[in-house]
Amino acid sequence: MTPTRWDIRGDQNLRSDTSYLVVCNHQSWVDIAALVQTFNRKTPYFKFFLKKELIWVPFLGLAFWALDYPFMKRYSKELLEKRPELKGKDLEITKAACEKFADMPVTVVNFLEGTRCTPEKQARQQSPYKHLLRPKAGGVAFVMAALGDDLDALLDVTIAYPEGKPPGFWALLSGQLERVIIDVRTHNLDPALWAGDYQEDAAFRAGVQRWVSDLWEQKDARIERLQKEW
Repeated sequence: MTPTRWDIRGDQNLRSDTSYLVVCNHQSWVDIAALVQTFNRKTPYFKFFLKKELIWVPFLGLAFWALDYPFMKRYSKELLEKRPELKGKDLEITKAACEKFADMPVTVVNFLEGTRCTPEKQARQQSPYKHLLRPKAGGVAFVMAALGDDLDALLDVTIAYPEGKPPGFWALLSGQLERVIIDVRTHNLDPALWAGDYQEDAAFRAGVQRWVSDLWEQKDARIERLQKEW
């Protein structure tokens, strides 16, 4: 055990016999440890959506594969312009993975930013948020479409680190990370969020994207407040 203090706040009245969708900001490998500390033995088994490149990480990649975590392949805008047939492939993987989850209680974890947030990435995508990258609504839309009424709630998780500086995993292992704040908000899910076709219905897609944008605006403001505690 490390001496890190896990400052867990918010809703903790959770169940292990139902399914949850977790959305979280992503800054560090420590995020995964923070989620495990928060929900271990309180919710069903985790299923993380991971970048395909992680399968090549020694030991961890094999473990992720054995645990049947879905691996997502992200395609650059330039590659999609050259090979338009690749568009939507990551959403197909999401849909297929969630169909397997439908028969069991599960906690589906989705980092909507798709990658760890850094100042360089924020500048590159011209993010409108101070502490976040732009969220990708497609993945969460397909999770809701596949699991729908089986989802008990959305767990909106916000993680904040000292002085807004995401630590490396070694900082956690070596005991240098003193404190992590994990804020959990539970939201009921409106069935209207999975009542349409995200790929084909532009109006429905815009509605889901607005819902995700609202979550992200609130999360950005929440991170700003939490970081003032240091």
